[in-house]
This record gives sequence, C-alpha cells and structure tokens, in this order.
Amino acid sequence: MKLVSKIIEDKVALLERGRERLEKDAYNKAEQLALYEMALARTMIQLKNGKEMELEGEKILNPPATILEKIARGICYKEKLSADLTDTTYKCTIVKMQVIQSELNAYQSLYKTQIEV
Repeated sequence: MKLVSKIIEDKVALLERGRERLEKDAYNKAEQLALYEMALARTMIQLKNGKEMELEGEKILNPPATILEKIARGICYKEKLSADLTDTTYKCTIVKMQVIQSELNAYQSLYKTQIEV
C-alpha cells in the first residue's frame, strides 16, 4: 500500500510541475503569436508603402493588393513557424497533464480498493 501511495504522491507532484510548465507555455504561446502578428502587420505596411523586400532571393516591389497579405505571410514564415511550435508545445503539455491525471485516477482507485479489502 505504501508503494501505491508513493506513486500517487509522485503523480500529484508531476501535476504541480506540469501546471507551472503550462503557465510558461501559455505565456510563450501568446508572446510568439503577438510577435508574428506584429511582424506580419509591419511587413504588410512596408509592402504597401512601396518598400522593396526579398523572399528566398526574389525581390518584391509593389505587389498587387490582392496578394499582398499572402506575400507578407511568406516573408514572415519564420515568425509563423515559431508561433506554431509554441502552440504545439502548449497543446502537448496539456495532453501530458491529462495522461498524468488519468494515471493518478487509476492509482487512486487501486489505493481505495486496497484499503477496502
């Protein structure tokens, strides 16, 4: 019975650390998304104002308004990648915590059954 109670304590500790990690991941996710949105807006303004830009060695100058946003997204691909990676990290942390919670529930049920027997 001590073994199961120790496992339960360990799972609770993991959840506590996971909660702290989740807070950090949420902040990073929000920060990276904000940086991407700012870079995208800045790039769109620069393109609209006639600034020559470059993407993969191709010079871009005065693109049509209909494709300006798509081009700006392409130019800001690194910021988008970073935002997507932090979003995925955040979601993975949530799933990991859910798995730990499920394991904790199973051990708590086992512990309860052992006490009743």
